[in-house]
Amino acid sequence: MDSAQRLGLSPEWSHRLDGVAPVKPRLPAPGVLDRLAVAPDDAAEIRAGWPSDEWPEELSWLLGRVVALVGANLGGAGWLVPGPWLPRGLGPDWKHFYVYVYLALLEDALAYHARRGISEEVSWATLADLGRNLAIDRRMNGEGWSVMLQWLTLHVRGGLYELGRLQYQRAREGRLALHIPRSGPLTPQACDASLELARPFFKRHFPNESYESASCGSWLLDPMLAEYLPPGSNLLRFQRRFELQPGGEDAVDDIMHFVFGTHTTPLDGLRAETSLQRAVLAHLRAGGRWQRRTGVLAL
Repeated sequence: MDSAQRLGLSPEWSHRLDGVAPVKPRLPAPGVLDRLAVAPDDAAEIRAGWPSDEWPEELSWLLGRVVALVGANLGGAGWLVPGPWLPRGLGPDWKHFYVYVYLALLEDALAYHARRGISEEVSWATLADLGRNLAIDRRMNGEGWSVMLQWLTLHVRGGLYELGRLQYQRAREGRLALHIPRSGPLTPQACDASLELARPFFKRHFPNESYESASCGSWLLDPMLAEYLPPGSNLLRFQRRFELQPGGEDAVDDIMHFVFGTHTTPLDGLRAETSLQRAVLAHLRAGGRWQRRTGVLAL
């Protein structure tokens, strides 16, 4: 039985990966996990499953191809599924397979940043989102990984940068995509400082790309929040920066993920400990829905 069969790959993934020339992954020393803000519990698991000659043959086969697949899109800024879904309960090597893909691409990511003149401070702040997302996934008992799988390819391909409190994803239509990491209060001062960093950053480091505005798509922009939060709250002040665009999408899945850290807990089992959680839960229990809205702000 070949590696693709042992992995249980779909015909589509088998065909796609068979056409990829594998590379020999270059992983950094495990000490880099500290610079990537990986918590001790996660770091211990990652070290325990570190790629070696004892790795399952099918995982080694897959690693060289997935690293090549993602690395071929260096400089890309669109969403990319890096590889097939793998069972995560077979040991740390399986659980953290896509962490090893991320680590194997670090050198390429840092070299790409250096060629663009991007400071090491910005590089490491951006790439340390790995640790933040691993911590979220641990709190969610593994439920957060499906989101992380595509999200983290943006960082190692040079498609996204963390500048202070906010993250910015390069795009095509002259408009950055603005993202909100879970890294502390969303204060007006922190947002102002981040936007001040973003305005010259892309002009300096991506002179062939022109960005006159940024868009944010989030449940945080749902006007319904104004019914539950005080006018001076950080979230409502953040909302008021944007010009809302028409239309919206159901955001209950986003709410469950980002507010409560679960996709499986029933409504009656949710606990509200913050003012935001209380507002969200009160609206849901009253039969209301939340929408993912898109807003635009000028840079």
